[in-house]
Amino acid sequence: MNRTLSLALAALTVAATAIPGVSVAATPDTVRWGPCPEGVAGPRLQCSTLEVPLDYRDPDGRQIEIAISRLASEKPAQRRGVLLTNPGGPGGAGLDYPAVLAASGLPREVLDAYDVIGFDPRGVGRSAPVTCDLTPEQQARGYARYAYTDADVVEEVGPARAVAEQCATSSTAGMLPHTTTPNTARDMDRIRAALGEPKLSYLGHSYGTYLGAVYTTMFPGRGDRIVLDSNLGPGGYDVTAMRTFARGLEDRFPDFAAYAAARPEYGLGTTPQQVTAEFFDLAKRLDEKPVQGMDGTAFRWATFQYLYSDLTMRLLAATWQALDNDRPLPPPLPATENLENSLASRLYVVCGDSRWPGTVREYQKNVRTDRVRYPMLGGSSASVSPCAFWPTERVEAPVRIGDRGPSNVLMVQNERDPGTPLAGAQELRRAFGKRATMVTADQGGHGVYPFGANTCANDAVTAFLTAGQRPSKDLACAAEPSE
Repeated sequence: MNRTLSLALAALTVAATAIPGVSVAATPDTVRWGPCPEGVAGPRLQCSTLEVPLDYRDPDGRQIEIAISRLASEKPAQRRGVLLTNPGGPGGAGLDYPAVLAASGLPREVLDAYDVIGFDPRGVGRSAPVTCDLTPEQQARGYARYAYTDADVVEEVGPARAVAEQCATSSTAGMLPHTTTPNTARDMDRIRAALGEPKLSYLGHSYGTYLGAVYTTMFPGRGDRIVLDSNLGPGGYDVTAMRTFARGLEDRFPDFAAYAAARPEYGLGTTPQQVTAEFFDLAKRLDEKPVQGMDGTAFRWATFQYLYSDLTMRLLAATWQALDNDRPLPPPLPATENLENSLASRLYVVCGDSRWPGTVREYQKNVRTDRVRYPMLGGSSASVSPCAFWPTERVEAPVRIGDRGPSNVLMVQNERDPGTPLAGAQELRRAFGKRATMVTADQGGHGVYPFGANTCANDAVTAFLTAGQRPSKDLACAAEPSE
């Protein structure tokens, strides 16, 4: 789960110079594995660094270091290659992700078949980290306030402009044009070459699905088995994706309404309709008078984030109960490590990747639409924020995801995913055409493999990664108990 800023971008000038999707070759002895840095945990996890160009248009110019990790197969005779991984974001560090996957149930046959590779994407963690010098108050504020009126949208302009200006004047502002998804995909291909692998397999979650889609589009002949889990649409984190957070909450919320209604001890209602009414009542009350430091906007986004997993519904219900009775809140979810860098690098990528609305009037129109269509969150997720004032032009156009290339993509998706709703996954599936097969699970929450309880979906991914077997056509998996 990522604590993210709600972003909106102005129309940015695209430099017409297209950068070829060809990574400069690296030799297999580039990587020297050794102990991981302090704070990167995981049994058997090894780490290293790799130099890559800051600007791939100038491959011999300034270089930056990318931190990489390896959880090596313990069965060399069964090893078939490398499995590069990404946990999502943008802004998510991935150096420890192989160990996280292993601890979360990545099957032994997958761990035997691959060296599982992690990395901190450029701008993140230990890979040339970027900053926007965000204050603690800016980090805590996070999302745009829920806008009930056009004037509420205008009030977001000042705070959003301030963050954009801080990014533009930070010590890492020179990385703004180059901290993008296409350049991270080029870094991935450098990792592949440095490991001496003709092809790489890939497992990406959330934003990592867009990163994987971009990689396999730019380097179609260098991908082996590509698994995309909890999918963004083909535009990545564009304005559409940010707005669909509101749709995702509406898709997912009935699961929680049923959960809370079945547990009258929380006092949130005894029917799903009563629980839904309680949401709007609490949000309105908290907008008028915050409780325990939480206002209506924070309440809406906390509800959204707690619904990423069935396991946190209990905590969400307890949080609502505490707010309803003005009692101390239960302990929150663990905070993102180095939140400032995570938020800053997210801004760098989202702002650099695609074109967003360029006027406050357009954000006002979007808010009016989404506030009616998706009233739980639409007044916030569609509003204006820092990238409306982004300071630099993009150096290349977004990568267009299409159906050219080998049929080697397996998409896996929960039907009721708040963070990456099913509608976006279906759009990506259509864009891939014959290249992809999609497995959907009649489940709620964000993340399927290996974190979820749906054995039908999990088994499909394992069969693909280990034996290259995909379902012959798109597969719908029935619901399975999550507890």
